[in-house]
Amino acid sequence: MPERLTEMRMDTWTPLIMLWITVLPSIYMAPMNQSQVLPSGSSTGLKRLNEEQRVLHRSRRGWVWNQMFVLEEFSGPEPILVGRLHTDLDPGSSKIKYILSGDGAGTIFVINDKTGDIHAMKRLDREEKAEYTLTAQAVDRDTNQPLEPPSEFIIKVQDINDNAPEFVEGPYHATVPEMSVVGTFVTKVTATDADDPVYGNSAKLVYSILEGQPYFSIEPHTAIIKTALPNMDREAKEEYFVVIQAKDMGGHMGGLSGTTTVTITLSDVNDNPPKFAQSLYHFSVMEDVALGEPIGRVKANDLDIGENAKSSYDIIEGDGMDIFEITTDAQTQDGIIRVRKPLDFETKKSYTLKVEAANIHLDPRFLSGGPFKDTATVKIVVEDADEPPVFSSPTYLLEVHENAAINSVLGQVTAHDPDVSSSPIRFSIDRHTDLERQFNINAEDGKITLATPLDRETSTWHNITIVATETRNHSQVSRVPVAIKVLDVNDNAPEFASEHEAFLCENGKPGQVIQIVSAVDKDDPKNGHYFLYSLLPEMVNNPNFTIKKNEDNTLSILAKHSGFSRQKQEVYLLPIVISDSGTPPMSSTGTLTIRVCGCSSDGIVQSCNVEAYVLPIGLSMGALIAILACIILLLVIVVLFVTLRRHKNEPLIIKDDEDVRENIIRYDDEGGGEEDTEAFDIATLQNPDGINGFLPRKDIKPDLQFMPRQGLAPVPNGVDVDEFINVRLHEADNDPTAPPYDSIQIYGYEGKGSAAGSLSSLESSTSDSDQNFDYLSEWGPRFKRLGELYSVGESDKET
Repeated sequence: MPERLTEMRMDTWTPLIMLWITVLPSIYMAPMNQSQVLPSGSSTGLKRLNEEQRVLHRSRRGWVWNQMFVLEEFSGPEPILVGRLHTDLDPGSSKIKYILSGDGAGTIFVINDKTGDIHAMKRLDREEKAEYTLTAQAVDRDTNQPLEPPSEFIIKVQDINDNAPEFVEGPYHATVPEMSVVGTFVTKVTATDADDPVYGNSAKLVYSILEGQPYFSIEPHTAIIKTALPNMDREAKEEYFVVIQAKDMGGHMGGLSGTTTVTITLSDVNDNPPKFAQSLYHFSVMEDVALGEPIGRVKANDLDIGENAKSSYDIIEGDGMDIFEITTDAQTQDGIIRVRKPLDFETKKSYTLKVEAANIHLDPRFLSGGPFKDTATVKIVVEDADEPPVFSSPTYLLEVHENAAINSVLGQVTAHDPDVSSSPIRFSIDRHTDLERQFNINAEDGKITLATPLDRETSTWHNITIVATETRNHSQVSRVPVAIKVLDVNDNAPEFASEHEAFLCENGKPGQVIQIVSAVDKDDPKNGHYFLYSLLPEMVNNPNFTIKKNEDNTLSILAKHSGFSRQKQEVYLLPIVISDSGTPPMSSTGTLTIRVCGCSSDGIVQSCNVEAYVLPIGLSMGALIAILACIILLLVIVVLFVTLRRHKNEPLIIKDDEDVRENIIRYDDEGGGEEDTEAFDIATLQNPDGINGFLPRKDIKPDLQFMPRQGLAPVPNGVDVDEFINVRLHEADNDPTAPPYDSIQIYGYEGKGSAAGSLSSLESSTSDSDQNFDYLSEWGPRFKRLGELYSVGESDKET
């Protein structure tokens, strides 16, 4: 038996003792007529069995047992006896054989087939398997025939305290608000014990705190952790480390135990007011600081954290409440003082403010602890700065008539230096706003004058910028916009609004309105335009037309009589004088063109040309012009087509495939000298004129006149063929009219890059040096032979 079993109390042996007291007597002292499986010493079971026998008349059974027990973790030098099976059919002879099957039969549990004794062969663990179900049967040893039906029974593993409690979910973390009252719930822990919870005290756990007192306590049976000390301050200590123990056997001596840790953090509450680090702050600021710029920071410290530490700042007193403002920095919780209005050292040199910091989120439980706010004094000193000039007005508006004289004064701007030590000011015009230099300014007094004439009709407004600069410090500059409005004067004569052309019907009636004309004036009088219309003095008694002024400032042209004819006069010109009402008045003369037209009976114009009389009925002049244009276009297409077909038969340009010079140069195997980078390049033999884009034409006769050669007598049979060829060659050289023109002259370009020069003899008559071929002997045997041939030819020619 293990050492742990020897330390057990008496109640640990209780199951084993009960097993022997209950099972064994029932095996040996059972009555012979009992055939059912009964619990030992159970009169109630026996009574129920007798009733079932009377009612059901079941067959007789010989087994006597209910269930068996075996102690877990039990070990010894020999297998432990679990129990014994016996049937009332066994007379004590050796003819009955016991067979065991089921969970662990033959391996964990072995039965003596003669006596029915069951032994446990291995040490058992209840936590691994709590019970085993087996089947027992008695058979005849000789025939193996069953004597009784098989019956099941259970072997239960009796628990012992061999497992310590465990905190499966540990370690734990919990939070509880600071300043909590005693008994405030913190958290709950849970331990588990693998031992049997329904038998004995092996799984009965009791909890206790090993570390963490006197701050926290734990309920022994529920494992609920609570606060045990009041007013725990997070600012003093924020985190606590608590050790919890769980012990089985109800906490008695000999029980097993397990521990876990609980980290308890105190959460913050707003139990601390903000507090300024100092009661008085000093700041200085330049008077030219920009609006909204921060000039200083104040800080009210709060021992709390998070939302509980947030504070808002306000200016509650002081002589600069409207000049300064204070805001809260969301990141640092600083109070930022900014300028709301411009500062002026010359007006006020210092300010005193009283600022307050107050918590935003308050906890009603701690309001009695005092106001959660604090105040501090802030003194701000304004320092003098060299300020730029200040204009007397933020903008200026000047007016000038468009006929103002050059150098006339339009207006004046003024500025001063706001500093204590005032500096003289010089004025100038920003020429980027006056590119045409139409205005000037006096640098000393700021008077603006006119530099060039103005025209309201071109530009009504001129916007310029005046610059004021301190004489002592040129970096101090101010600018002001100046708007100059050009006032109108009557300097433009009225004229027709558009070029009018009136149409007069031949069948018109006297007094009929031919055209209504209107006039425009570029000037802009204050009371609006009013025009006067009249005819020229020599046209006042015009026999054909008259005019009439309308109320809407327009003019109607009327015919005096009827019977106008296009054949008699097609067009009439009517000069009209237009005058405005300005001072002085301006006038102009416009001519109205009146065209006589043929009209329908409804007065709709149909034709205004004399040619309409001679045109066929139903055919207008436009249609006739379109027909003639189509005919001319067809004729042009036909002529072009015929011309192209004629020229296609015989091209005028000498192409490369027709150039007979190819046949002449193919004997030349020496190539193009150093210029010949390929096997043969016909381009190097082309006429230079052709290379430059000029190709000789077959249909153009050269300017050189051909001198006809004298007729040659019949050549005798014995004439020298070489001489005959030379004569023909000479004639070809001097005949520029024979196509291809100048084609033989290209031989002078065949070997321009060769050290040997040209091998052609065509120019031999022009230079004596070209006829000396002795130098060819120095080039080798092949050239030597060539030189001899040419030398022979020359000698024959001389002879």
